Amino acid sequence: MRVATICAAIAVACASTAAAGSTRPPVLAHYMAWYESKPVSGRWGWHWTMNHFDPEQVDSSGRRDIASHHYPIVGPYDSTDPDLLSYHFLLMKVAGIDGVIIDWYGAEDIHDYAFIDRAAEAAIDAADACGLQYAICYEDRTLRAMVNAGRIEADGAVDQARREMRHLEENWFAREGYLRIDGRPALLVFGPEYLSDAQWEQTLGGMSSDPAFLTLHQRRAPADGLYAWPPMWASEDGVLTPDRLREYFARYGERASEARYSIAAAFPGFRDIYAEAGAQESHGVLRSRDDATFDETLRLAMASGADAVQLVTWNDFGEGTVIEPTREFGYRYLERVQEARRELDDAPFPYTTDDLRLPARIYGLRKLHAKEDVVLDALRAAEEAARRGSMHDAREGVDAIDGQR
Repeated sequence: MRVATICAAIAVACASTAAAGSTRPPVLAHYMAWYESKPVSGRWGWHWTMNHFDPEQVDSSGRRDIASHHYPIVGPYDSTDPDLLSYHFLLMKVAGIDGVIIDWYGAEDIHDYAFIDRAAEAAIDAADACGLQYAICYEDRTLRAMVNAGRIEADGAVDQARREMRHLEENWFAREGYLRIDGRPALLVFGPEYLSDAQWEQTLGGMSSDPAFLTLHQRRAPADGLYAWPPMWASEDGVLTPDRLREYFARYGERASEARYSIAAAFPGFRDIYAEAGAQESHGVLRSRDDATFDETLRLAMASGADAVQLVTWNDFGEGTVIEPTREFGYRYLERVQEARRELDDAPFPYTTDDLRLPARIYGLRKLHAKEDVVLDALRAAEEAARRGSMHDAREGVDAIDGQR
Protein backbone atom coordinates (compact mmCIF):
# COMPACT_ATOMS: atom_id res chain seq x y z
CA MET A 1 0.00 0.00 0.00
CA ARG A 2 1.45 3.39 -0.94
CA VAL A 3 1.09 5.53 2.19
CA ALA A 4 1.50 8.84 0.40
CA THR A 5 -1.27 7.99 -2.06
CA ILE A 6 -3.72 7.04 0.65
CA CYS A 7 -2.73 9.98 2.82
CA ALA A 8 -3.61 12.36 0.01
CA ALA A 9 -6.89 10.58 -0.60
CA ILE A 10 -7.98 10.58 3.02
CA ALA A 11 -7.08 14.19 3.78
CA VAL A 12 -10.05 15.89 5.41
CA ALA A 13 -10.73 19.59 5.11
CA CYS A 14 -12.67 20.08 8.36
CA ALA A 15 -10.89 21.64 11.34
CA SER A 16 -9.73 19.20 13.97
CA THR A 17 -10.65 19.27 17.63
CA ALA A 18 -7.30 19.46 19.38
CA ALA A 19 -6.48 17.29 22.37
CA ALA A 20 -5.40 19.16 25.48
CA GLY A 21 -1.96 20.65 24.99
CA SER A 22 -1.62 19.41 21.43
CA THR A 23 -2.52 20.18 17.85
CA ARG A 24 -3.23 16.51 17.13
CA PRO A 25 -6.73 14.98 17.21
CA PRO A 26 -7.81 13.14 20.36
CA VAL A 27 -7.23 9.39 20.14
CA LEU A 28 -9.96 7.14 21.54
CA ALA A 29 -10.21 3.36 21.58
CA HIS A 30 -13.44 1.62 20.63
CA TYR A 31 -14.32 -0.27 23.82
CA MET A 32 -16.46 -3.36 24.34
CA ALA A 33 -18.00 -3.46 27.83
CA TRP A 34 -19.70 -6.83 27.42
CA TYR A 35 -17.49 -9.49 28.99
CA GLU A 36 -18.80 -11.63 31.85
CA SER A 37 -16.55 -13.95 33.82
CA LYS A 38 -17.47 -16.71 36.22
CA PRO A 39 -15.33 -15.40 39.10
CA VAL A 40 -17.06 -12.00 39.01
CA SER A 41 -20.51 -12.45 37.41
CA GLY A 42 -21.03 -16.13 38.21
CA ARG A 43 -20.90 -17.28 34.61
CA TRP A 44 -18.89 -17.03 31.44
CA GLY A 45 -20.85 -14.74 29.12
CA TRP A 46 -21.56 -15.27 25.44
CA HIS A 47 -18.69 -13.09 24.26
CA TRP A 48 -16.20 -15.50 25.83
CA THR A 49 -18.08 -18.67 24.83
CA MET A 50 -20.31 -17.98 21.78
CA ASN A 51 -22.14 -21.08 23.00
CA HIS A 52 -19.23 -23.18 21.74
CA PHE A 53 -16.04 -22.56 23.73
CA ASP A 54 -15.64 -23.51 27.40
CA PRO A 55 -13.42 -21.23 29.49
CA GLU A 56 -13.47 -23.80 32.27
CA GLN A 57 -11.18 -25.88 30.08
CA VAL A 58 -7.57 -24.81 30.70
CA ASP A 59 -4.57 -26.06 28.71
CA SER A 60 -1.05 -26.72 29.95
CA SER A 61 -0.02 -23.09 29.35
CA GLY A 62 -2.85 -21.81 31.55
CA ARG A 63 -4.90 -20.62 28.59
CA ARG A 64 -8.65 -20.92 28.95
CA ASP A 65 -10.75 -22.01 25.98
CA ILE A 66 -12.29 -18.72 24.80
CA ALA A 67 -13.97 -17.37 21.68
CA SER A 68 -10.93 -15.63 20.25
CA HIS A 69 -7.77 -16.18 18.26
CA HIS A 70 -6.04 -13.88 20.74
CA TYR A 71 -5.62 -14.22 24.50
CA PRO A 72 -5.50 -11.21 26.85
CA ILE A 73 -2.31 -10.97 28.89
CA VAL A 74 -4.37 -10.82 32.10
CA GLY A 75 -6.65 -13.66 30.98
CA PRO A 76 -10.40 -13.47 30.22
CA TYR A 77 -12.06 -10.92 32.45
CA ASP A 78 -15.28 -9.24 33.53
CA SER A 79 -16.23 -5.78 32.27
CA THR A 80 -17.71 -4.82 35.66
CA ASP A 81 -14.62 -5.80 37.65
CA PRO A 82 -13.19 -2.63 39.28
CA ASP A 83 -9.67 -4.10 39.18
CA LEU A 84 -9.98 -4.79 35.47
CA LEU A 85 -11.28 -1.29 34.74
CA SER A 86 -8.46 0.29 36.73
CA TYR A 87 -5.99 -1.80 34.72
CA HIS A 88 -7.54 -0.95 31.35
CA PHE A 89 -7.78 2.79 31.90
CA LEU A 90 -4.40 3.23 33.55
CA LEU A 91 -2.88 1.27 30.67
CA MET A 92 -4.62 3.53 28.14
CA LYS A 93 -3.27 6.61 29.89
CA VAL A 94 0.27 5.22 29.89
CA ALA A 95 -0.14 4.27 26.20
CA GLY A 96 -1.17 7.81 25.27
CA ILE A 97 -4.80 7.02 24.48
CA ASP A 98 -7.09 9.94 25.34
CA GLY A 99 -10.24 7.95 26.03
CA VAL A 100 -12.81 5.46 24.79
CA ILE A 101 -15.81 5.21 22.51
CA ILE A 102 -18.03 2.70 24.29
CA ASP A 103 -20.17 0.30 22.27
CA TRP A 104 -23.64 0.64 23.87
CA TYR A 105 -26.85 -1.32 23.37
CA GLY A 106 -29.30 0.72 25.40
CA ALA A 107 -30.48 0.21 28.95
CA GLU A 108 -33.32 -2.30 28.56
CA ASP A 109 -33.17 -5.68 30.30
CA ILE A 110 -33.07 -7.90 27.23
CA HIS A 111 -30.24 -10.26 26.24
CA ASP A 112 -27.13 -8.80 27.93
CA TYR A 113 -27.98 -5.16 27.22
CA ALA A 114 -28.66 -4.19 30.85
CA PHE A 115 -25.33 -5.73 31.85
CA ILE A 116 -23.54 -3.76 29.13
CA ASP A 117 -25.24 -0.58 30.34
CA ARG A 118 -24.00 -1.18 33.90
CA ALA A 119 -20.53 -1.98 32.60
CA ALA A 120 -20.55 1.18 30.47
CA GLU A 121 -21.40 3.26 33.54
CA ALA A 122 -18.53 1.62 35.43
CA ALA A 123 -16.18 2.26 32.49
CA ILE A 124 -17.14 5.93 32.39
CA ASP A 125 -16.43 6.25 36.11
CA ALA A 126 -13.04 4.59 35.58
CA ALA A 127 -12.28 6.91 32.67
CA ASP A 128 -13.13 9.92 34.83
CA ALA A 129 -10.80 8.65 37.55
CA CYS A 130 -7.95 8.54 35.00
CA GLY A 131 -8.79 11.87 33.41
CA LEU A 132 -9.76 10.24 30.11
CA GLN A 133 -12.58 11.15 27.72
CA TYR A 134 -15.46 8.96 26.57
CA ALA A 135 -18.27 8.87 24.03
CA ILE A 136 -21.02 6.45 23.01
CA CYS A 137 -21.46 4.40 19.86
CA TYR A 138 -25.10 3.30 19.90
CA GLU A 139 -26.13 0.01 18.29
CA ASP A 140 -29.59 0.64 16.88
CA ARG A 141 -29.83 -3.06 15.95
CA THR A 142 -31.03 -3.46 19.54
CA LEU A 143 -34.35 -2.04 18.42
CA ARG A 144 -34.74 -4.92 15.97
CA ALA A 145 -33.98 -7.36 18.77
CA MET A 146 -36.66 -5.78 20.94
CA VAL A 147 -39.20 -5.92 18.11
CA ASN A 148 -38.34 -9.56 17.37
CA ALA A 149 -38.69 -10.45 21.05
CA GLY A 150 -42.10 -8.78 21.26
CA ARG A 151 -40.88 -6.16 23.72
CA ILE A 152 -41.97 -3.28 21.48
CA GLU A 153 -43.99 -2.94 18.29
CA ALA A 154 -42.19 -1.96 15.10
CA ASP A 155 -44.02 1.36 15.01
CA GLY A 156 -42.75 2.04 18.55
CA ALA A 157 -39.07 1.83 17.62
CA VAL A 158 -38.62 5.60 17.35
CA ASP A 159 -40.17 6.14 20.78
CA GLN A 160 -37.83 3.53 22.21
CA ALA A 161 -34.84 5.17 20.52
CA ARG A 162 -35.90 8.49 22.02
CA ARG A 163 -35.94 6.88 25.47
CA GLU A 164 -32.41 5.60 24.88
CA MET A 165 -31.26 9.07 23.81
CA ARG A 166 -32.83 10.61 26.93
CA HIS A 167 -30.87 8.07 28.97
CA LEU A 168 -27.66 9.33 27.35
CA GLU A 169 -28.56 12.96 27.92
CA GLU A 170 -29.55 12.45 31.55
CA ASN A 171 -26.65 10.22 32.53
CA TRP A 172 -23.56 10.90 30.41
CA PHE A 173 -23.71 13.73 27.88
CA ALA A 174 -23.41 16.46 30.51
CA ARG A 175 -20.42 14.90 32.28
CA GLU A 176 -17.18 16.84 32.05
CA GLY A 177 -15.25 14.01 30.41
CA TYR A 178 -17.70 13.40 27.59
CA LEU A 179 -16.13 13.97 24.15
CA ARG A 180 -17.40 17.10 22.45
CA ILE A 181 -16.96 18.34 18.91
CA ASP A 182 -17.60 22.06 18.52
CA GLY A 183 -19.02 21.93 22.04
CA ARG A 184 -21.55 19.24 21.13
CA PRO A 185 -21.52 15.73 22.65
CA ALA A 186 -20.32 13.21 20.07
CA LEU A 187 -22.80 10.42 19.29
CA LEU A 188 -21.91 7.60 16.91
CA VAL A 189 -24.35 5.00 15.61
CA PHE A 190 -23.12 1.68 14.28
CA GLY A 191 -24.82 1.88 10.94
CA PRO A 192 -27.65 2.77 11.29
CA GLU A 193 -28.74 -0.85 10.89
CA TYR A 194 -32.40 -0.54 11.84
CA LEU A 195 -33.83 2.98 11.91
CA SER A 196 -34.20 4.79 8.61
CA ASP A 197 -32.73 8.22 8.05
CA ALA A 198 -36.17 9.78 8.52
CA GLN A 199 -36.65 7.87 11.77
CA TRP A 200 -33.30 9.05 13.05
CA GLU A 201 -34.31 12.61 12.27
CA GLN A 202 -37.42 12.08 14.41
CA THR A 203 -35.33 10.52 17.17
CA LEU A 204 -32.83 13.37 17.37
CA GLY A 205 -35.35 16.14 16.84
CA GLY A 206 -36.23 16.75 20.46
CA MET A 207 -32.76 16.44 21.99
CA SER A 208 -31.77 19.54 23.91
CA SER A 209 -28.09 18.49 23.91
CA ASP A 210 -27.85 18.78 20.10
CA PRO A 211 -25.32 15.95 19.71
CA ALA A 212 -22.77 15.83 16.91
CA PHE A 213 -24.19 12.77 15.17
CA LEU A 214 -21.91 10.51 13.08
CA THR A 215 -22.81 7.47 10.99
CA LEU A 216 -20.71 4.55 9.77
CA HIS A 217 -18.63 4.80 6.55
CA GLN A 218 -20.69 7.63 5.08
CA ARG A 219 -22.75 10.58 6.26
CA ARG A 220 -26.43 9.70 6.28
CA ALA A 221 -29.05 12.37 6.95
CA PRO A 222 -29.52 13.78 9.53
CA ALA A 223 -25.90 13.08 10.53
CA ASP A 224 -23.30 15.86 10.83
CA GLY A 225 -20.51 13.54 9.82
CA LEU A 226 -19.11 10.05 9.49
CA TYR A 227 -16.52 7.69 10.94
CA ALA A 228 -14.34 5.00 9.42
CA TRP A 229 -14.21 1.27 10.20
CA PRO A 230 -12.57 -1.81 8.64
CA PRO A 231 -14.66 -2.36 5.47
CA MET A 232 -14.95 -6.12 5.73
CA TRP A 233 -17.84 -6.07 3.26
CA ALA A 234 -15.19 -5.28 0.62
CA SER A 235 -13.43 -8.62 1.13
CA GLU A 236 -12.69 -10.76 -1.91
CA ASP A 237 -12.70 -14.54 -1.41
CA GLY A 238 -12.67 -13.94 2.32
CA VAL A 239 -9.74 -11.51 2.35
CA LEU A 240 -9.72 -7.71 2.53
CA THR A 241 -6.70 -6.86 0.39
CA PRO A 242 -4.51 -3.74 0.59
CA ASP A 243 -5.90 -2.64 -2.78
CA ARG A 244 -9.49 -2.87 -1.58
CA LEU A 245 -8.58 -1.09 1.63
CA ARG A 246 -6.94 1.66 -0.45
CA GLU A 247 -10.14 2.05 -2.46
CA TYR A 248 -12.15 2.34 0.73
CA PHE A 249 -9.89 5.05 2.14
CA ALA A 250 -10.02 7.00 -1.10
CA ARG A 251 -13.81 7.01 -1.10
CA TYR A 252 -13.98 7.69 2.63
CA GLY A 253 -11.62 10.65 2.27
CA GLU A 254 -13.86 12.18 -0.40
CA ARG A 255 -16.93 11.78 1.78
CA ALA A 256 -15.18 13.12 4.87
CA SER A 257 -14.02 16.23 3.00
CA GLU A 258 -17.66 17.07 2.31
CA ALA A 259 -18.88 16.46 5.87
CA ARG A 260 -18.90 18.81 8.82
CA TYR A 261 -17.26 16.28 11.14
CA SER A 262 -15.31 13.06 10.77
CA ILE A 263 -13.56 10.48 12.93
CA ALA A 264 -10.68 8.60 11.32
CA ALA A 265 -9.80 4.99 12.17
CA ALA A 266 -6.68 2.94 12.79
CA PHE A 267 -6.81 -0.83 13.16
CA PRO A 268 -4.40 -3.78 13.43
CA GLY A 269 -6.34 -6.19 11.24
CA PHE A 270 -9.46 -8.33 11.42
CA ARG A 271 -9.85 -12.07 12.06
CA ASP A 272 -13.14 -13.11 13.61
CA ILE A 273 -13.93 -16.46 15.19
CA TYR A 274 -17.62 -16.60 14.28
CA ALA A 275 -17.34 -19.50 11.84
CA GLU A 276 -15.28 -21.63 14.23
CA ALA A 277 -17.88 -21.00 16.93
CA GLY A 278 -20.76 -21.83 14.61
CA ALA A 279 -22.27 -18.44 15.43
CA GLN A 280 -22.44 -17.06 11.87
CA GLU A 281 -20.38 -16.80 8.71
CA SER A 282 -17.03 -15.08 8.97
CA HIS A 283 -16.76 -11.47 7.78
CA GLY A 284 -13.36 -12.28 6.29
CA VAL A 285 -9.77 -11.52 7.18
CA LEU A 286 -7.70 -8.33 7.09
CA ARG A 287 -4.11 -9.44 7.63
CA SER A 288 -1.83 -7.55 9.98
CA ARG A 289 1.07 -7.81 7.48
CA ASP A 290 3.61 -7.86 10.35
CA ASP A 291 1.92 -4.81 11.90
CA ALA A 292 2.04 -2.75 8.70
CA THR A 293 -1.78 -2.49 8.68
CA PHE A 294 -1.79 -0.75 12.05
CA ASP A 295 1.25 1.40 11.34
CA GLU A 296 -0.16 2.69 8.06
CA THR A 297 -3.72 3.26 9.24
CA LEU A 298 -2.52 5.01 12.42
CA ARG A 299 -0.21 7.29 10.45
CA LEU A 300 -2.97 8.18 8.02
CA ALA A 301 -5.54 8.73 10.75
CA MET A 302 -3.29 11.04 12.74
CA ALA A 303 -2.54 13.10 9.62
CA SER A 304 -6.11 13.16 8.32
CA GLY A 305 -7.30 16.38 9.94
CA ALA A 306 -10.25 14.50 11.44
CA ASP A 307 -11.96 15.63 14.62
CA ALA A 308 -10.82 12.47 16.41
CA VAL A 309 -9.07 9.16 15.76
CA GLN A 310 -10.73 5.90 16.76
CA LEU A 311 -8.59 2.83 17.45
CA VAL A 312 -10.62 -0.15 16.22
CA THR A 313 -10.68 -1.79 18.72
CA TRP A 314 -9.36 -2.01 22.24
CA ASN A 315 -10.90 -5.40 22.97
CA ASP A 316 -13.25 -6.96 20.45
CA PHE A 317 -11.73 -10.41 20.88
CA GLY A 318 -14.45 -12.09 18.84
CA GLU A 319 -13.53 -10.10 15.73
CA GLY A 320 -9.79 -10.04 16.32
CA THR A 321 -9.34 -6.27 16.10
CA VAL A 322 -7.65 -6.11 19.50
CA ILE A 323 -4.89 -3.69 20.51
CA GLU A 324 -5.15 -4.55 24.21
CA PRO A 325 -2.01 -6.53 25.12
CA THR A 326 -2.28 -10.25 24.37
CA ARG A 327 -0.01 -13.27 24.56
CA GLU A 328 0.31 -13.22 20.78
CA PHE A 329 1.54 -9.66 20.18
CA GLY A 330 2.27 -8.24 23.61
CA TYR A 331 2.33 -4.45 23.89
CA ARG A 332 3.51 -3.56 20.42
CA TYR A 333 0.36 -1.76 19.25
CA LEU A 334 0.39 0.43 22.34
CA GLU A 335 4.07 1.11 21.77
CA ARG A 336 3.10 2.43 18.32
CA VAL A 337 0.55 4.79 19.90
CA GLN A 338 3.19 6.05 22.30
CA GLU A 339 5.51 6.73 19.35
CA ALA A 340 2.79 8.77 17.66
CA ARG A 341 2.30 10.81 20.82
CA ARG A 342 6.01 11.57 21.07
CA GLU A 343 6.11 12.68 17.45
CA LEU A 344 3.00 14.86 17.48
CA ASP A 345 2.49 16.24 20.98
CA ASP A 346 3.56 19.80 21.73
CA ALA A 347 4.46 18.83 25.31
CA PRO A 348 6.82 15.95 26.23
CA PHE A 349 5.05 12.61 26.60
CA PRO A 350 5.88 11.33 30.11
CA TYR A 351 5.64 7.53 29.64
CA THR A 352 8.04 4.95 28.18
CA THR A 353 7.52 1.53 26.62
CA ASP A 354 8.68 -0.10 29.87
CA ASP A 355 5.93 1.76 31.73
CA LEU A 356 3.30 -0.15 29.75
CA ARG A 357 4.03 -3.29 31.81
CA LEU A 358 3.23 -1.71 35.18
CA PRO A 359 -0.61 -1.67 35.03
CA ALA A 360 -0.74 -5.46 34.52
CA ARG A 361 1.56 -5.94 37.50
CA ILE A 362 -0.78 -3.83 39.64
CA TYR A 363 -3.77 -5.84 38.40
CA GLY A 364 -2.07 -9.15 39.21
CA LEU A 365 -1.04 -8.02 42.68
CA ARG A 366 -4.57 -6.83 43.40
CA LYS A 367 -5.88 -10.29 42.61
CA LEU A 368 -3.16 -11.97 44.65
CA HIS A 369 -3.68 -9.73 47.71
CA ALA A 370 -7.43 -9.19 47.33
CA LYS A 371 -8.08 -9.44 51.10
CA GLU A 372 -5.06 -7.48 52.33
CA ASP A 373 -6.14 -3.87 52.88
CA VAL A 374 -2.64 -2.55 53.56
CA VAL A 375 -1.35 -3.94 50.28
CA LEU A 376 -4.39 -2.70 48.36
CA ASP A 377 -3.86 0.80 49.78
CA ALA A 378 -0.25 0.72 48.62
CA LEU A 379 -1.34 -0.39 45.14
CA ARG A 380 -3.84 2.45 44.97
CA ALA A 381 -1.04 4.87 45.85
CA ALA A 382 1.16 3.37 43.12
CA GLU A 383 -1.65 3.66 40.60
CA GLU A 384 -2.25 7.29 41.50
CA ALA A 385 1.44 8.03 41.09
CA ALA A 386 1.34 6.42 37.64
CA ARG A 387 -1.66 8.54 36.66
CA ARG A 388 0.32 11.66 37.59
CA GLY A 389 3.23 10.47 35.48
CA SER A 390 5.42 9.76 38.53
CA MET A 391 6.48 6.36 37.26
CA HIS A 392 9.56 6.12 39.47
CA ASP A 393 7.38 6.37 42.59
CA ALA A 394 4.80 4.00 41.11
CA ARG A 395 7.40 1.37 40.25
CA GLU A 396 9.06 1.62 43.66
CA GLY A 397 5.70 0.99 45.34
CA VAL A 398 4.94 -2.03 43.17
CA ASP A 399 8.47 -3.43 43.53
CA ALA A 400 8.18 -3.22 47.32
CA ILE A 401 4.99 -5.29 47.27
CA ASP A 402 6.46 -7.80 44.80
CA GLY A 403 9.50 -8.16 47.06
CA GLN A 404 7.33 -9.21 50.01
CA ARG A 405 6.10 -12.34 48.26
